[in-house]
Amino acid sequence: MPTNTNFAEQINLAQHQAMRDDPSMISMGLGIDDPKGIFNTTTGLAEAFGEERVFDTPTSENAMTGVGIGAAIAGSRVLMTHQRVDFFLLAMDQLVNNAAKWHYMFNGTMSVPLTIRLIIGRGWGQGPTHQQSLQSWFTHIPGLKVVVPSLTDNVGQLLYNAIMDNNPTIFLEHRWLHNQQANEDICKPLKQKPSSIRKHISGDDITIISNSYMLLESLKAAEILKFMGVSCEVLEISEPSNTQLTDVYDSVNKTGSVLVTDISHSHYSVASELITSITENCFSQLKVAPIRLGLPNYPEPTSFGLTKGFYNEADDIVIAVANVFNKNHVKSSPLTKHDVPGDWFKGPF
Repeated sequence: MPTNTNFAEQINLAQHQAMRDDPSMISMGLGIDDPKGIFNTTTGLAEAFGEERVFDTPTSENAMTGVGIGAAIAGSRVLMTHQRVDFFLLAMDQLVNNAAKWHYMFNGTMSVPLTIRLIIGRGWGQGPTHQQSLQSWFTHIPGLKVVVPSLTDNVGQLLYNAIMDNNPTIFLEHRWLHNQQANEDICKPLKQKPSSIRKHISGDDITIISNSYMLLESLKAAEILKFMGVSCEVLEISEPSNTQLTDVYDSVNKTGSVLVTDISHSHYSVASELITSITENCFSQLKVAPIRLGLPNYPEPTSFGLTKGFYNEADDIVIAVANVFNKNHVKSSPLTKHDVPGDWFKGPF
């Protein structure tokens, strides 16, 4: 009988496996050894590997990131976890001017095997300072690897390989994905190198490119569009820092049209960069102008009422694609519980 697992459990599994495989590895983070285990993603780590290797940190992001970088340079493999990406912004100097530059400045002779898990919030009135994705910030920095998981079947694989990579890696993890269920049988082997571009649905009319929570919305939209007679090809890009986009170009050259979603603001986004690269490499095959869907160019409101309509959903993707093919689709009313992904969504915050 197949056993169910979820996104958080696979993240936990990957950390346990990495700690076993590399005795030099340390894990640190605010609340990492708390009974709730950072949304149950670090449960059991401290008990399994001891407080010398798994430990809580002071609320001093810049200082502790410096400690992590120093430990990585000195030879330890390091995993840091921040419960919100927004809290980590105090450590941008350490990340950009130290971690990302070290390998280059020493002519490739030194590395920084540091992975930083940054959790994206959303819902429950998180507001402007607790829900940002900022993937375009990190992807812009040469020397940083950026990973944005989407599905339970390979999140453990992506995290394990990020940890074992000797390059500094940002692992951007969406809070709404933690309870996403899957059968263990379909989960990818942790030690197998993951693909940074995956095709989830084959189609002929339009290419839809997504990652993180927006991939789930894109898959829903593709099913709706199928009944409307539009054949969508859905691609996931889990490593936006990867510049090898041959699979993307092949798909767009086949369909002749593309829509790119983004979990952050459309303005100067990862979606913008992907569309630029696609236009440069596939211009002669494009039948219509590329489309991008992201957040509006203002911060997320805190109010339950004002957040309605702030985020794109499957319906928004359907409407954008339907307009391309001269089809009609009326957006349904916003969900009553639009600030939670389901009744299963629990705290602490």
